[in-house]
Amino acid sequence: MRRVRYDSPGGPLFLEEAPVPEPGPGELLVRCEAIGVTLPVVRKVTEGAEPIPLGGEIAGEVVAVGSGTIGFRVGERVTGLCFGHGYADFALLHEAMTSPVPDDASAVDAVVLVRSGLVALGALTAARPEPGEAALVTAAASGVGHLAVQLARTRGAARVVGAVSDPAKSGFVSDLGTDDVIAYGQDDWGDPVDYVLDAVGGELLTPAVAALAPGGRLVAYSSGGGTIQAYDLLVGAKSVIGFQMAHIARGKPELYERWRQELWHLFTAGSLKPAAHREFALEEAADAHATIESRSNLGKVVLVP
Repeated sequence: MRRVRYDSPGGPLFLEEAPVPEPGPGELLVRCEAIGVTLPVVRKVTEGAEPIPLGGEIAGEVVAVGSGTIGFRVGERVTGLCFGHGYADFALLHEAMTSPVPDDASAVDAVVLVRSGLVALGALTAARPEPGEAALVTAAASGVGHLAVQLARTRGAARVVGAVSDPAKSGFVSDLGTDDVIAYGQDDWGDPVDYVLDAVGGELLTPAVAALAPGGRLVAYSSGGGTIQAYDLLVGAKSVIGFQMAHIARGKPELYERWRQELWHLFTAGSLKPAAHREFALEEAADAHATIESRSNLGKVVLVP
């Protein structure tokens, strides 16, 4: 089979021939039909101390199962998070991290929706939204952000603002159902909002906190770091909440599954429309990473073997 790898931190991505892996106990071997590309993986390639397997969300057909596997069988279409080599024709999923793909969804839909949707829904839930509130979503055109914008509306947001790095993304974000779109460099972010879902961090935290109304909440789920001044929170009785998907996946599996079911329900009902920026071939993995690094994507970046 073909597999994407790299030899040194920041080094070029390339295709190699590798043996098809064998599923171990509780594992599924999946023929990959779609593979999600994420910012954390891109950062590990460019900034990590040593090479790592290129993992992430995958979707496809189960072609073999390991011993002790009871929830899935050969021929089923599934999606899940691969912790090993996922940029490949075939990859392994652990049964606990796998869910079925409905008949009316494509593999690309599944890769866009499930992991990114779980992050978006988790961050939104952490904000404790109330019907009629105003929401602001940063990185609103990203794989997670474009779903967070739509989910905020399903949770009753009366006004949804999308914040983007480039004004050229405004049309895409407006089509998602936002009331306003702003660019990060704008001095005026408009009327205050009740909560911010922030996937950017860094220097954007200061204007994001300033955009909150008194008593507002900012949910930080970015790996980009950043600092917030305590006085900026005190003066408006504002709060910051950290959210990490791994905490839910490891510690609250029932909630994780409930959120997955909610995402598929919203998809089936037409209330949640996953968008893929472009379908890259495996040999175009470097171009897919460059798209993420340049922040030029509109929706999820996906590899299709």
